[in-house]
Amino acid sequence: MALADFLAAAAEDEFLPFGAELEAARRFSLDAHEVEGAALRAGLLPERYARNAGSIGLAGQLALHESRVAVIGCGGLGGFILEGLGRLGVGTIVAVDPDRFEASNLNRQLLATVENLGEPKAEAAVRRLRAVNPALRCQGLVERLDASNADRLLAGCGAAADALDSIADRLTLAAAASRLGVALVHGSAAGRFGQAATQLPGENGLARIYGGAETKRGIEAELGTLVFAPMVVAGFQVAELCHLLLGEEPGLKGRMIALDLGFIETSVFSL
Repeated sequence: MALADFLAAAAEDEFLPFGAELEAARRFSLDAHEVEGAALRAGLLPERYARNAGSIGLAGQLALHESRVAVIGCGGLGGFILEGLGRLGVGTIVAVDPDRFEASNLNRQLLATVENLGEPKAEAAVRRLRAVNPALRCQGLVERLDASNADRLLAGCGAAADALDSIADRLTLAAAASRLGVALVHGSAAGRFGQAATQLPGENGLARIYGGAETKRGIEAELGTLVFAPMVVAGFQVAELCHLLLGEEPGLKGRMIALDLGFIETSVFSL
């Protein structure tokens, strides 16, 4: 029996049960990513995406499956962004971070646990993504993005997420993304505040936000960060990445949203 015939026979109301995915991978010596792609191209939606169907549809799910996104920074923002992308079904995710978990990360970083203190964040990100969605292809790179490696880290990506805490590194990332034609979704969180913006290829939105900054780190170095700030900002970033990967116009095109989660207020600025 061919793979397509097996998947069609196993389908239930145009959905492919998770158990059938696992059996197909075993029977045809494929990985979960290959099985998921075959199912989507055959017009079958894997059961895990049943609650995506009404908003994304089969064609959209296939577009996400075939997408590649880089998440630069796997800490407070990055952990929640990675979680969202993995559950959406973005097929290939590159997680980049040079740091290891320490106890002060436990208050806000989804990937940080008592058990993995001292572990590289990028490696923990890969383990979490594979546990959430084995159909992902994910790569964890324990390195710091800079001018010498930015092109390599963003190679082949349709979009990237800025989850950094260094202004200099953000500007390096933004310049590389613009030069390479990669859409970049920026986020920042500190204390009870956050912001998000989308920079499309050829634009210089982050330079307009941070170009005059003299400090190396953002205001989070003074205010710290409460867990709900990166949770909310990452939600905006994942939503924008979803728009981009589906070929839709992002809501924050040429704009930045500023969030005050103390008074629950928002402001939007043109870039």
